[in-house]
Amino acid sequence: MSTEPAGLAARVVVVGAGHAAATLVGLLRQAGHTGEIVLVGDELDHPYQRPPLSKKFAEGELEQWIRPVEFYAEQGVTVRLGERATAIDVAARVLTLQGGDTVDYDVLVLATGARPRPLPVPGADLSGVGALRTLGDARVLRKWLDEERRLVVVGGGYIGLEVAAVVRSRGSAATVLEREDRLLARVASPELSAIMAERHGAAGTEIRTGAQVVGIEGDAGQVRQVVLADGSTLDADAVLVGVGAIPNASLAEEAGIGCEGGGIVVDETARTDVDGILAIGDVTVRPIAGLPGRRRLESIPSATEQAKQAVATIHGTAQPAPEVPWFWSDQFDLKLKIAGIVAPGQQTVLRGDSSTGRFALFHLVDGVPVAVESANAAPEFMAGKKWISAGTRVDPERLADPGSQPRDAVV
Repeated sequence: MSTEPAGLAARVVVVGAGHAAATLVGLLRQAGHTGEIVLVGDELDHPYQRPPLSKKFAEGELEQWIRPVEFYAEQGVTVRLGERATAIDVAARVLTLQGGDTVDYDVLVLATGARPRPLPVPGADLSGVGALRTLGDARVLRKWLDEERRLVVVGGGYIGLEVAAVVRSRGSAATVLEREDRLLARVASPELSAIMAERHGAAGTEIRTGAQVVGIEGDAGQVRQVVLADGSTLDADAVLVGVGAIPNASLAEEAGIGCEGGGIVVDETARTDVDGILAIGDVTVRPIAGLPGRRRLESIPSATEQAKQAVATIHGTAQPAPEVPWFWSDQFDLKLKIAGIVAPGQQTVLRGDSSTGRFALFHLVDGVPVAVESANAAPEFMAGKKWISAGTRVDPERLADPGSQPRDAVV
């Protein structure tokens, strides 16, 4: 992790055109960067907001640009869309593109993101089976909804539940299949999982946990049924697969850049282990302040934080203060905000009433909040996020008292 500051005049090449990349190039110019900036993306669209794709795909404009399209030309950013980077010569500092073109760099920033994890079962390639990651995917999903197809969602994570919520809000049928014994098993507390299962069930979403998909069957190339391990089948005109994501780290791996758990390893300044190369966003495995080891986070706040780190590293300026990881999810009338990392063995304190749609679950270790999961509870979320950052001790009984203010719980 030895990349030296390159300075304001450095030629910065960014591979990837998602939120991390678009944020980085904007922050570079805001910080007075005068050198050439080149943005290389394999999609044809300019950088766009991905969170609305699963939350608001049913109506309105899908193309919500992170920055106006004209921003890049106005700021002197060379944008090369529809081009895929294929190789990095780390010694010569040269990036090769699929068509054979090469791009020299002083600093290379890898912001290649992640791709949907495929479902490894027969029939997964049938027409009507898809994932949700790109604008094109969202357009297909909107078409399915408009055609009132019977939708089966494979995967009870946030993406799958957000899609199911939109589908049910439109009055169409949705079935969610989760192979674990509860929804959100890898990312949320059992308490929040139970609340969300109840909310979806009340809205008419069919939820099956412990459901292992072993095959997808079709007719004339079109999906018709989903087959489960217990031998049962579900009729389906469309199947959305949401079983996680795989970091797009092959470009880094082939160049000899250090990777771990499928992602590119970086430090708290976005440096990789190769001089002149940084990495940011969903592709990275990064340290989190106050937690051991490194983790891969998939969230807009994490991508933004790492973009700030990269700018500071390139310019040799002070690094931003570490931030508490957080993200959000919209499902029905619930605006969920989650901060920190939920883990087994934590004490859970419920503040509010989940039946009203306004509540917060605080997760404590020795009286100190380490995570908060909230719904329509902005004061509780902000307090929890602040407490996590500061290591503030709270009194669980006072915290649970709805007649008090969050600040009254501080010991």
